Amino acid sequence: MMRNDAAVAVLAGQAEMQGWQEELYTNLHRHPELGHQEIRTAATVVAVLQEAGFEVHEQVGFTGVVGILANGDGPVVLMRADMDALPVAEATGLPYASTERARDRDGNHVPVMHACGHDVHVACLLGAARLLASRTDAWRGTFVALFQPAEELADGAEVMLRAGLHELIPRPDVALAQHVLPFPAGTVGTRAGAFLSSGDSLRVTVWGRGSHGSAPQLSVDPVVLASMIVVRLQAIVAREVAPGEFAVLTVGRIAAGSKSNIISDYAVIELNVRTFSEATRTTIMAAIRRTVEGECAASGSPKPPSFELYDHYPVTENDPHATAVVTDAFDRCFGDRAVAPIMMPPTVIVAPARAGMA
Repeated sequence: MMRNDAAVAVLAGQAEMQGWQEELYTNLHRHPELGHQEIRTAATVVAVLQEAGFEVHEQVGFTGVVGILANGDGPVVLMRADMDALPVAEATGLPYASTERARDRDGNHVPVMHACGHDVHVACLLGAARLLASRTDAWRGTFVALFQPAEELADGAEVMLRAGLHELIPRPDVALAQHVLPFPAGTVGTRAGAFLSSGDSLRVTVWGRGSHGSAPQLSVDPVVLASMIVVRLQAIVAREVAPGEFAVLTVGRIAAGSKSNIISDYAVIELNVRTFSEATRTTIMAAIRRTVEGECAASGSPKPPSFELYDHYPVTENDPHATAVVTDAFDRCFGDRAVAPIMMPPTVIVAPARAGMA
């Protein structure tokens, strides 16, 4: 798509855009928006793409945006950035810190912050779009800039596909994305193969028998039951996954009851599983079910537990050839600031989306 010397020239032009890009980034950071609420962010994206001469499709899945820049024969390269923020209160003290609040999809009034770097992703992709549009003499092909909503809700890409994304853009030969990572500022890196682990979020409901706190003998206490389950779950990775095989099991939420002296009739446990292999994932998911059902039986639970897989991310596998091409370009353009391969613990961002247990 781009000649080697031309690639260096285009990237060198980034220095001329630094002021514009920093202003854009701070503006996005100061005004974050939750998933499927990225109206202001999307409008900013549309304005920049239109000014740069892109064919722009907005409201692709309500807030999704796609820009297409055709520049003769050549490969179709898609670059993607996510746009949404998280329900987190910012405590950085920065002059451009977010003070925004919004209603999440459950109706809760929550603080909002770009705590996962999506403001960086948007600013970087818009910068790339402007650079490529200004140097069409340096490359040939079609560039697709895709701005995805609701990554944190895990359904933004699916919503764009349902809205007919495949009919709006040519089929990409390669798709590229980025993520900010805890490395020194100014460095870039790549990694071929598995990079981000799979992630599964489960909601488990266990059932008891309610009673007054003064008559616990009449109850099946779901709080005690849930507590025993949480303790037992901690042994799954330690005792059922081989040493050296990556796996994490985290219980992030337990909810039960409404008053200190009332024993509830159910409890909800929400947990997250991260793995690198399908075999390990299968082992852990089966062990969770076995552990929960066993503890419910031991406690005399009046009915079986329910399991809801409300989110699943597959392992991210970077194509070796595409990664090699990008790595070579990084080495030539950034020199000592290019870090390849990246060596770091696998990670994944998870959030609620779908139902049904796998």
